[in-house]
Amino acid sequence: MSAKSSRPKKSKTQARELLFGDLWEFDPAPESADPKIASRYKLFIDGKHVAPKSRKHFDSLSPRDGKKLSSIPQAGKADVDAAFAAAKKAFTSWSKLSGAERGKYLFRIARLLQDRSREFAVAETLDGGKPIKESRDFDLPMAAAHFFYHAGWADKLEYVAPGRKLKPLGVIGQIIPWNFPMLMLAWKIAPALATGNTVVIKPAETTSVTALKFATILEQAGLPPGVVNIISGDGETGAAIVNHSTAAKIAFTGSTEVGKLIQKSLAGTGKKLTLELGGKAANIVFDDAPIDQAVEGVINGIFFNQGHVCCAGSRLLVQESIAKEFTTRLKRRLAVLRVGDPLDKNTDVGAINSAEQLAKIKELVKSGVDQGAEIHQPKCKLPRSGYYFTPTLFTGVAQSHRIAREEIFGPVLSVLTFRTPEEAIEKANNTPFGLSAGIWTDKGSKILSMTSKLKAGVVWANTYNQFDPSSPFGGYKQSGFGREGGKHGLLDYTSIA
Repeated sequence: MSAKSSRPKKSKTQARELLFGDLWEFDPAPESADPKIASRYKLFIDGKHVAPKSRKHFDSLSPRDGKKLSSIPQAGKADVDAAFAAAKKAFTSWSKLSGAERGKYLFRIARLLQDRSREFAVAETLDGGKPIKESRDFDLPMAAAHFFYHAGWADKLEYVAPGRKLKPLGVIGQIIPWNFPMLMLAWKIAPALATGNTVVIKPAETTSVTALKFATILEQAGLPPGVVNIISGDGETGAAIVNHSTAAKIAFTGSTEVGKLIQKSLAGTGKKLTLELGGKAANIVFDDAPIDQAVEGVINGIFFNQGHVCCAGSRLLVQESIAKEFTTRLKRRLAVLRVGDPLDKNTDVGAINSAEQLAKIKELVKSGVDQGAEIHQPKCKLPRSGYYFTPTLFTGVAQSHRIAREEIFGPVLSVLTFRTPEEAIEKANNTPFGLSAGIWTDKGSKILSMTSKLKAGVVWANTYNQFDPSSPFGGYKQSGFGREGGKHGLLDYTSIA
C-alpha cells in the first residue's frame, strides 16, 4: 500500500492542533511592585483627608485570597453634605478659570497617573481581582489617555458645538462600578473638569481603594480644594448623592436595576442624568469570517476581566454552516486559558470580584444546566482561597434560557446559531439591552448593513473591546442613555446657549 493511501483522510474543515500535554508548565511570574495600600483610608473632601462623621468603616476584601486589604470609610449624610458644600464653593472659581488653565491640571493628573501606573495597577488587581496584565496594559494607560484627551479639549470647547456656547452645569454627582474602578473614574471626572464643573464621586463598595488613592494624585497635581471630592460608602451613600439638592447632574454606571431607581428618583427634579447600564451583547460570526481571528475575538469579548464587562460579548451567534467547527476551535482555545492568581503575569482569567458575584454566576450557570443547555468547562485547577470560576461555554442554548436573557457578568458564554443575516439581526436585537455588539465577516457591505440594523450603541467589526477616549460609548433601551468619551460625552456635561 502506498504512503499516500495509508494516511487517514482529513476533513476540509478539520482544524490542526498542537498537542503539548503536560510536558511543560509556565514558571510563576508574580508582580512585585509595591501598591502602597493604606491599612485605613479617609474621605477626601475640600482638599483634605477627613475621617467620616459616622466614624464607621467597612472592610475591603481582596478577591485574590479573600483576605482584608484595607478599611474603607462609610460616608453618611453629613459627609455627603460637606462634599457638596465644598464642590459648590469651588465651582465659583473653577468654572471661571480659563480652559487653558483647567487643561494644565488635567495634563498634570494624566502624567502623574503614568508615573505611578504600576503602583495603581497592582492596587487595582488586588482590590478588584482582574489579571495584572489587564490593569497594567489597559486600565491605567486608558485612564491616563482620558485625562490627556479631555485636557486637550479644555481650551477648545467652542469647537464642540460650533456657533453655540457651552456652559458648565455646576456640581456633578458621580457613582462608578467595581469592574473598572480607575477607568470609570477617569471617564467621569475628566470631561466634568474639562467643561468647568466640580465633582462629588463615589466608588463601588468592593473597589474603593484606587479611588481613595487617587486623592493623592490630585494633591500632587495641585488641584484646587473642593474641585473633586471622593467619598466612599454603600447604597445609602449613593442615594444621598443622587437626591442631594446641590447636584446639577448625576452620572451613574452600574446595574440596570439601580439605574431605574435613580431615574425614578430624579423624575421631575430638573437634574440632568446619564446612565451607562448593563448589556447582553451579541457577537455575530458569519461563515466567511476569518475563523481563528474570530475565535480570539470571542475569547477576548467574554473572558476579558472575567466577563465583568457591561459590553461583554456574552451571546455568540455563529452561522450554522460553521457552528460545529467554530465551537470545536473555541473549546480548544478555552482549554489553554490560564485561571489563577491575578498578580501572576501569566494569568488570563483572574478572580471574581466578590463572593456575592460568584454566587450569582453559579446560580445562573445552574439555571442553564437545568433548562437543558449543554455545559462545557475545561479541566481547570482553581486556587484554594479567593473567588474563582472556571471559564464556561454553553451550547444548545435557546432564546428563552435565562443564560441567554440575563446579564451574568461572569466568564460564561452562550452559543446560539443562525442561518441568515435576517435571523442574526432578529436574535441579536431580541433583548431589552442595547449596549454593544460584534460582527465578524469578510464582507464590508455586510458589516455596513448589519450595523445599521443592530440596536446597539457600539458595534465592533472584526474586533472586540476596542476603546478610545475620542470615541463615544453608551447604549440604548435598558442599557441607558447619554455618552461618555468624544465630543458627545463633553456635551453631556454642559448646557448649550
